Amino acid sequence: MTRMVGRLHSHTYEVVEYVPGECLTMLNRGGAFPVETTYTWEECDERSTRMTMRYRGEPTGLHKLLASFMGTATRRAIEKDLARLKRLIELLTPAPNELA
Repeated sequence: MTRMVGRLHSHTYEVVEYVPGECLTMLNRGGAFPVETTYTWEECDERSTRMTMRYRGEPTGLHKLLASFMGTATRRAIEKDLARLKRLIELLTPAPNELA
């Protein structure tokens, strides 16, 4: 579920590629327009991982007219979701001095 433009949207994704610890690619064929989302992970050091997200979609029909607005709204929704995920992970991850 994603909140975008003040509305709650549900999505059904199809996993098309999964390499544990490396990448995950999913397709969402429904909604405003079909999209492909790819997450990749790269270890930075023993306590840090860089996650990269690529989000690609091709609007159709009426959605082509709204593409610029939808792109901005989607980017904001994703950034908000990722900030929430980061806060949750940090709450569940012990500080370095708690690991010893």
